[in-house]
Amino acid sequence: MSRDKVIEVRGLNNRFGSQVVHEHLDFDLYRGEILGVVGGSGTGKSVLLRSIVGLRQPNAGTVRVFGEELLSLPAERRSQLERRFGVLYQRGALFSSLTVSENIALPLIEHAGLSRAAAERLARVKIALAGLPSNAADKYPASLSGGMVKRAALARALALDPDILFLDEPTAGLDPIGAAAFDQLIRTLSDSLGLSVFLVTHDLDTLYSICDRVAVLAQKRVLVADRLDVVAATDDAWIQDYFHGPRGRAAAQAAAAAGSR
Repeated sequence: MSRDKVIEVRGLNNRFGSQVVHEHLDFDLYRGEILGVVGGSGTGKSVLLRSIVGLRQPNAGTVRVFGEELLSLPAERRSQLERRFGVLYQRGALFSSLTVSENIALPLIEHAGLSRAAAERLARVKIALAGLPSNAADKYPASLSGGMVKRAALARALALDPDILFLDEPTAGLDPIGAAAFDQLIRTLSDSLGLSVFLVTHDLDTLYSICDRVAVLAQKRVLVADRLDVVAATDDAWIQDYFHGPRGRAAAQAAAAAGSR
C-alpha cells in the first residue's frame, strides 16, 4: 500500500441547524488502501462521505483530492475530479425504470460521451466484473435479490473506471455468506484495479477480513485511524464495547482462524 494521500480532509465542520455533527475533523485516505469507517449512530459517517464526494457543502474546512482543493475548484475541474469517484449508496439507488445494463450505461453516456450501444456493451463488462450473471443485464432492479442489487450498484460505481470507491454499508441486509462474498469481491477489485476504498460499515467481519485501516468517528471527529489491532486497543468506552463485545470477539476469532488456515 502506498503512503500517498489521495484524500486529505482538514478542519471539517458539518452542522444541521444547532446540531454539530463534525467539528475540526481531520481525515486521510491513502492510495490503494481499504479504509473502514465506523462509529455510533449520529456520528456522521455518511455525512463525511457526502462531504468528500461533493454531495454536501460542509460549513467549514478543506477537502483535498489528488492534491487539489475540491471545494474551491471551478465547476468543470471539480466535475473532472468527481468522475474519478465511484459511489455505492446504502440501498443501491438504482433507477427502478431502467434495466441493470441501462443503469450502468447512463453515466457512460452522460459523462464519457459514449453512444448508447457502446455504453451498453461496456456495461456488460462491468456486470461481469461485479460478479453478476450475464442475464442480469436485462432485468429491472425490482426483480433482483438484495445481493444482486448491491452488485449491480457496484457495477455502476465502477462504470467510469474510478480511482476511489466509496461504499456506504455495502453488506447491510445481506446474509453472512453473501456478505463474505461481497467483501472478498471488494478486496479482489481493490487489489486488481488499484482502487482506494472508503468503506462505511457496521460489519465487524468486513473490518477484520478486508480493511487495511479503520477510522473511528466519535466526539465529532476522527478519534483514531490505524491498523485494526491498534484501534481495538484504544482507551475509549465505545471502541472497547464495539471491538471487545460478543460480536467483536467472534469476528476476531473468525479472522484469526481464517489466517491460520
